[in-house]
Amino acid sequence: MKTIQLALPDVLLLDPLQTLAGVERRSQFLLALKYFELGELSSGQAARMCGLGRTAFLLEAGRLGVAVAELSPEEFDSEFAHV
Repeated sequence: MKTIQLALPDVLLLDPLQTLAGVERRSQFLLALKYFELGELSSGQAARMCGLGRTAFLLEAGRLGVAVAELSPEEFDSEFAHV
């Protein structure tokens, strides 16, 4: 992996409980999440990018409203036919 630097607004650190390390972790996660959402990274790649396990990444992605699977209408019907 390569490393980049990002300039972030100071407003992200106005909360006295927020640390620079916390903002860095969150920023890595959100960037990985967006690349995943755009289909540019797999869930495994995105998880590695932000230092999470794949399951934890997918759970957090779902919690934030990002679809973790794209099913065709036929796949959806088949998947939920017996529910």
